[in-house]
Amino acid sequence: MSRLEYLKAKIVDRERALKLVNGWKMKGEKIVFTNGCFDILHKGHVTYLAKAAEMGERLVVGLNSDASVKRQGKGENRPVNAEDGRLAVLAALGFVDLVVLFDADTPVELIEFIQPDVLVKGADYDPQERDTSSKKYIVGSDFVLQNGGTVEVVDLEDGFSTTAIIGRMK
Repeated sequence: MSRLEYLKAKIVDRERALKLVNGWKMKGEKIVFTNGCFDILHKGHVTYLAKAAEMGERLVVGLNSDASVKRQGKGENRPVNAEDGRLAVLAALGFVDLVVLFDADTPVELIEFIQPDVLVKGADYDPQERDTSSKKYIVGSDFVLQNGGTVEVVDLEDGFSTTAIIGRMK
């Protein structure tokens, strides 16, 4: 398999993701899940994803579709990079095992479908928050906890954000 084929094989739909995840679980591997837009990949993203990957044997990343990003109100010109490009860049990271595109406003259906062992978000979220209307609530955390998993947060890299990068470009 060429390197490009290997990269493309890491970009899967949810049904293929489930098949691979179930195989890894049968081998006793811990599945970590995180999600985001990952619009302009920067050091903060890479550090966050690397730390998330260290929490298990396999890292699955749910990526917001272009339409999903637009609905989040991140700005008229977002995403900057189209979903096919964002998928490829994430898949190119050695510690990312799978990238799954989702079109919903939240990844809750994907989380429930894949049933990860560990759900990870940035430290701007609170794993103890149970109020689903709170900005600190981690979507899917209740499901993961009820199914014996854990919910973790990763400290964010100070000074790195896509919004700040866009602001500096202007």
